[in-house]
Formats: sequence, C-alpha cells, structure tokens
Amino acid sequence: MSSGYDRVVQPAAGDEALENHLGGDEARNYRQYEFDMVAPHVGRSMLEIGSGLGHFAEQFLPRLDRLVVSDFDPYCVEQLEKRFAGRDDISVLQFGLPTDIPLEDKVDTVVMMNVLEHIEDDAEALRSLARVTLPGGRIIIWVPGYMQLYGDFDRKVGHVQRYTPKTLRATVAKAGLDVEVLKPINFLGGLAWWVAVRRGGVGYPDPRLVKIYDRTVVPLTRLIERFVRVPFGQTVLCVARVPKQR
Repeated sequence: MSSGYDRVVQPAAGDEALENHLGGDEARNYRQYEFDMVAPHVGRSMLEIGSGLGHFAEQFLPRLDRLVVSDFDPYCVEQLEKRFAGRDDISVLQFGLPTDIPLEDKVDTVVMMNVLEHIEDDAEALRSLARVTLPGGRIIIWVPGYMQLYGDFDRKVGHVQRYTPKTLRATVAKAGLDVEVLKPINFLGGLAWWVAVRRGGVGYPDPRLVKIYDRTVVPLTRLIERFVRVPFGQTVLCVARVPKQR
C-alpha cells in the first residue's frame, strides 16, 4: 500500500494558505456555512482529514465523544498536538492518502474539507477512509466544483481536478461507497468565482473582496439554498455511507 501522497500534487509551502482564505477572519459567515452544512451528518466519533491548525474540528467537540485530527504537514501536526494537548478524547495523526491509516478503533464519521481534489488516486483514498469507518458510518466530502472554474488558483494550490456531482458520484461508487447526499452548493459563490478568477484573471482571492463577499453573498446564498436546489455551485458536497455488509 502507498505511504501516502506519492500520487498527489502538493502545493508549495505558503501557497496552501491561499486555499484557506475563505476560512480566515475575513469569512466568518462562510465558516459558519461550512459547519452548518456538515454538522447534521456527524456522529459521536469523528476523524478529520487535513485538519490544518484544528479550527474547524474544534467546533464539533461539544457533540463528540471522540475526535481524531490529522494532517500530512509536520508543522500542522505539531500545532495540532499543542492545541489539543492533555485531551484524552482527542488523538493527532500524521499521514497522507491513500495509505493504511494508523487508527485502531474505527470512527462513525470521517470529514474531509477540500482534500480529495489534491489526490490523483481519489477512489483509493476513499477506500483508505472506509477501512477505518464503522459499517454504516459516513464519509463527508467537501470539494471544489466544476472544471469551468478551474484556473491559476487551482494550479497554485495543487488541485488535480474540480468535481461535478456526476464525477464525484463515480469516484464514490468506485470506492465501494453508497451516496446518501450529493449536491452542488454555494451557487452565487460559483458565479462570483467564475467572474473574478476565470474571467477577471485573479490568481487568488483578495482578502478585501472576500470580506465583502462574506457579508453579502454568503447570507443571500444560504437563503436561496433553503428553498431552491441549485444546479451549479462553487462546491460539491457529498455524504457517502460505508456499506453495512463489507
């Protein structure tokens, strides 16, 4: 089995931070949007892939009995160990996908936010996760959507691809998982991204524009998506189930 990330395009140090701009202080509404979309599908034990500095995973602690955070980057792992030091209910792992994940006790939920698009052998990465997920458990996948939005930013941060519901469904099926939820989200964000990055030639998000976007577009997007199933979006969300009979 692969030791992990030998078939993934890795961003240069520093460039990876650009990818998380929408999760920074400029985008608190967007961070809440991410959490609110994912949280209803999370059980009592959770493994997060690509935890970074741990901000996102930490939000789930009040509802969890057990949390496992992980990252491939040694600096992030070091910071995670400092952040969660002294917590018996929290473990920190370092690995890259696909690999045999060093986790003895399986979890009922895996969360991967903006990770799968970096991995060339994405189906094998999902198989790696399925092996440490309880039968009937969920793997929540959040990925950038639609190759029409692929641009310099994607190349800079090491995206192998952007997904559609159709291509993500094919990957999930290839990994032997069942689809519970699969849909594009952040419709207005997708349009804004296309205008700014694809048509406007912006190489990375401007923090000032991100702040404006967060205060205006994100709340409107959330309102629209409460009532309308959108046909397109900046992101594709999938909740996959590990079959009960494996």
